[in-house]
Amino acid sequence: MKKLWDKFVSEESGQGMVEYGLILALIAVAVIVGLQALGGKVQSTFDTINGSMP
Repeated sequence: MKKLWDKFVSEESGQGMVEYGLILALIAVAVIVGLQALGGKVQSTFDTINGSMP
């Protein structure tokens, strides 16, 4: 049982995947914040273009 516990505690193979997941989540949050910040400006630009078309 001690060997199993020591192996479980010292196992680090999943650590890299967790780090990649955290980086991916951070990038996703940055993209969402950026899109929300620019969304209104882009929408108004498309509305202006659409209004100027006959």
